[in-house]
Amino acid sequence: MDEELEQIEKNNTWELVHRPKDKNVIGTKWIFKNKLNENGEVIRNKARLVYKGYAQQEGIDFEETFSPIARLEAIRMFLALSSFQKFKVFQMDVKSAFLNGDLEEVYIEQPDDFILGNDPNLVCKLKKALYGIKQAPRSWYYRLDKYLHQQGFSKGSADSNLYIKIENDKLLILVVYLDDIIFGSNEEAMSQNFALVMQKEFEMSFLGELTYFLGLQIQQNEGGIFLYQTKYLKQTLKKYGMEDSKPVCTPMVTGCSLNAKMNQQ
Repeated sequence: MDEELEQIEKNNTWELVHRPKDKNVIGTKWIFKNKLNENGEVIRNKARLVYKGYAQQEGIDFEETFSPIARLEAIRMFLALSSFQKFKVFQMDVKSAFLNGDLEEVYIEQPDDFILGNDPNLVCKLKKALYGIKQAPRSWYYRLDKYLHQQGFSKGSADSNLYIKIENDKLLILVVYLDDIIFGSNEEAMSQNFALVMQKEFEMSFLGELTYFLGLQIQQNEGGIFLYQTKYLKQTLKKYGMEDSKPVCTPMVTGCSLNAKMNQQ
């Protein structure tokens, strides 16, 4: 919880003010969860301060809420292209993505169990978006989109969350899915430089080579990029009590022969 409030203050998310008489002041709550890796192991404990967005009134507290996210088809296309072009794909995670979006006039109560400014009667006037605010995803998307364009990226025609940057013969492609960014380049130094630039602008964690994304387990080697879903299959078997079931071969056409040449066709 202290780490979350530290991130909020570092982002200059709010300022303490006296309670306004003509504005809604909406409460917050704490959400706790664990972030898992592809093996189901806990790699990070998270405490998230969340705005009670259900108390917002459309037309009074917010207007637009929709934020585009990358389609699974675009992600698969990016991974297929990266495999063909021998890109090494990396992943970054924005620590507090929605805290980076600019926001209109919104007021919230002080977080539970904390007294800010030594005065419990003050309220927080938001300067930037907070998780749970209905317009927060859209605010974050516009902030990130604007910054990427400033860095020389252009949107791909296949998906509004796929961005491309070309410098001479060097190519960098990235895909944004809310607070996760995956990217690759034909020049690894270009990828490393991009990661450093993003970490200077936003509070981000560089997670290294992509191994797990949206339920897809990903293996990168000299032969290409391979996708598999062993974790998902095991979870499905466990859900239906079939972990100890006897395995059988998958029926195929008699005499079917698969080889590299057929796969290319």
